[in-house]
Amino acid sequence: MGFGLIVIGDEIVSGKRQDRHFARVVEMLRGRGLSLAWAHFIGDDRAAITALLRRTFAGEDVVFCCGGIGATPDDHTRQAAAAALGVDLALHPQAAELIAQRIAEMAAESGGSADLSVDLTLPENRQRLKMGEFPAGAEILPNPFNRIPGFAVGRHFFVPGFPVMAWPMIEAVLDTRFAHCFHRDARGERSFLAFGLAESTVTPLMEQIERDYAEVRVFSLPSVGEDGGRRHIELGVRGPAPAVDEAFATLRAGVQALGGEIR
Repeated sequence: MGFGLIVIGDEIVSGKRQDRHFARVVEMLRGRGLSLAWAHFIGDDRAAITALLRRTFAGEDVVFCCGGIGATPDDHTRQAAAAALGVDLALHPQAAELIAQRIAEMAAESGGSADLSVDLTLPENRQRLKMGEFPAGAEILPNPFNRIPGFAVGRHFFVPGFPVMAWPMIEAVLDTRFAHCFHRDARGERSFLAFGLAESTVTPLMEQIERDYAEVRVFSLPSVGEDGGRRHIELGVRGPAPAVDEAFATLRAGVQALGGEIR
C-alpha cells in the first residue's frame, strides 16, 4: 500500500493557478513517517478522470483526490468516480442534511431567517444538493470549513480543491484511519556533491549498490552549472535507516575510487 495524490482542474494544468496540494500533502505524510508514492495532475475531462480512477480503484493505494466535486458544469469528479465504479450517483442522506444546514447558515449570514426548515425545492437549493450526490455506497467526509462534505470509497478520499477545506480533511483521514501506519519504518536519506565525474561513470556503481542493498534506492541529481557554479552531481541514497548508512559509505568510497571530488 502506498499513498497517491490526484489534483483535478483545468486551472492547474493550464497554469492559471499554481497547485499547492502536492507540497502540502508531501509535508503531511512526511510528518507522520509516510511518503507520497505518486501524483497525477489532470484537467476537467470526465472521460480522462474516469479512466484514471478506474485504474486507481483497481489498485491497493490510498488515494487523495482534490477538486472537481462541486456542482457546476466544469466539475466532473463525482460523476467520473461513479462511472469508474460502475454505479449510479445517489444523494447521500447525511450530506443532504449538512447541505441544508449550510443553506440555512448562509441565509442567516445574509440577514434572513436562521430557521433550519429551508425550502429545498427552490431551484438554487436543488442545485446545491447535487454536491451531496456521490457514488452509491460512498461515505461522507466531514468538511470543517463549511459543512459541504467530501466522500470516500474504499481507500479513495475525495475532497474539494480549496486548500482551506482539503487539507484539514486529508489530515483527519490520515489521523483517524491510518495512524497505525505512522513511523512504522524508520527511513533515512544521505547525499553528497561529487565533482569531476560524469553520470555515465558513476551509473555502474549506483546499479551495484541497488543490487547489494535491495531496499535502498540511489539517486543522482546533476547540475550543469546553470547557477554559475561548477558542474557536479548530487549523489545519495534513501531507504530504511539501518541500511542507508552502510550504502552511503559504499557510494562515497566508490566515488572516491573513481577519482571524484566530494563535498
